[in-house]
Amino acid sequence: MHDSQSRTDLIAYTVALEAASRTLALVRRVPAPFKSLADQAIRAANSVPANLSEGQGRFGRDRFNHWRIAYGSAMEVDTFLRLLSSAGVVDLSQDEKAVELFDQVRAMTWRLLHPKVLNR
Repeated sequence: MHDSQSRTDLIAYTVALEAASRTLALVRRVPAPFKSLADQAIRAANSVPANLSEGQGRFGRDRFNHWRIAYGSAMEVDTFLRLLSSAGVVDLSQDEKAVELFDQVRAMTWRLLHPKVLNR
């Protein structure tokens, strides 16, 4: 078994992987009329750990760009899950942890993007 931590030392990456997995499980059986929203949730959820990982391997503005994309995608997932929940096709009470984990990822990513604010 491959340890995901070996790919990157970012805790946000590990949390994003779990959040994405939970999201995939939540939207797996969405009815056809809502499939496009579920597909967008899946793409956004997958984008978060992918961009965190890619950003970790980059430098300078390129690194921050990937981390900004990850932050935005984490915001997107939250929106899609809430839309699907309000439509009654996803029960977030079954797995509130997915939303909580993406919230944690956003907080960690914000800190990656604003290191000078934290070092005052």
